[in-house]
Amino acid sequence: MKRYVFGCVTGMTMGMMLALAPLAAQDYPTKPVRIVVGFAAGSVSDIVARLLAQKLEIALGKPFVVEVRPGAGSNVAAQYVVRSAKDGYTLFIATASSTIRSPTAGFDFGADLVPIALISSVPFVLAAYPGLGAKSVREFIALAKSKPRELTFGGSGVGTTGYLVAQLFNQRAGTDLTIVPYPSTVQATTDLMTGRISAAFASLSNVVQLIETGKLRALAMAQPVRSALLPDTLTIDEAGLPGVHASIWIGMLAPAGTPRPIVEALSKAINEALKAEDVARQLRLQGMEVMGGSPEEFAQRIKKDTANWDAVLQASGAGK
Repeated sequence: MKRYVFGCVTGMTMGMMLALAPLAAQDYPTKPVRIVVGFAAGSVSDIVARLLAQKLEIALGKPFVVEVRPGAGSNVAAQYVVRSAKDGYTLFIATASSTIRSPTAGFDFGADLVPIALISSVPFVLAAYPGLGAKSVREFIALAKSKPRELTFGGSGVGTTGYLVAQLFNQRAGTDLTIVPYPSTVQATTDLMTGRISAAFASLSNVVQLIETGKLRALAMAQPVRSALLPDTLTIDEAGLPGVHASIWIGMLAPAGTPRPIVEALSKAINEALKAEDVARQLRLQGMEVMGGSPEEFAQRIKKDTANWDAVLQASGAGK
C-alpha cells in the first residue's frame, strides 16, 4: 500500500510539474531582459539587436535592454551569457563568427548555448582601398603575388568569419596577404578607407554606402549570386575564384538549460517580429536578408557552418 501511495504522490508531483511548465512562458518575462552583443556599438549585430529589442518589448511587455560586451571575436559576450542564470533574462546575439572554435574560448558553443531563432544573414563583399590600383579580383591577386606579404587584409579578430574567409582567399588564390586583426569592423573599415590596409572581406551592410560614394572599391561579392544593392559587382565566382563564399548570420541564443517554454516563446516572438514590414525594410536597407525559423533549424545551420569553418581554421594553422 505504501508503495502504491508513493507512486501516486510521485505521479501527481510529476503531473503538476508538467502542468506548470507552460506557465514559465505565460509569466515570462516579469522583469527587464538583457540582450548581450559581442561586437562594438554600431556593428551589424548591435543594429539587429536594437531593432529586435523594440519589437520584443512591445510583444512581451517588458524592456529588452541591449548590452554591448565586445572582445575576442564575441567570446567575451558569449562567456558572460553562458555563466548567467538559465532563466531567459540574459540572451546572446551571436554571429557565425561566434561558433568558430577557439582553444581559449572557455566554453563549448554547441553544449553551453541553446538556439532560439536565426534572425538575418549578411553577405560579405571583397572591398579594397581605391588607391591600391587593383580594379578586379584578378588584378588584386596579381598585385598580391608581386608583393608577397606586403598587401594586407583587415578583419575583426582571429577566428571571426571575416578572418577565415581571408584565409580561404589566400588558400584558393595562392596569395600570402597578411591578415591584420582589429577589435572592431568599424576600426578596420576606417583604416581601409585611408589605405592603412589594402582590402577586407566586409559585411555588405557596413560598407555599401562607402562603396556607392567611391570611398571603397568593391571587387567582388563573396557569394554565388549578385547583390541587389550592388548589381554591377561581380560574384567572386564570376571574377575567377569560385567557392570563396561567406555570409554572417545573426541569431539569438540563451544559456543551455533555459526552460523550453521560454525558448519557444522567444522564438515565436522573434519570428513574428521578422514578419513586420518595417523590420524587414530596415534589415534590407542594411544589406541583410530576413531569415527566421525554428530553434531546430537554427541548430542545424550552426552545426553546418561550424564544420565548414573549422576546416578552414585548421588548414590555416591558426586552430592548432
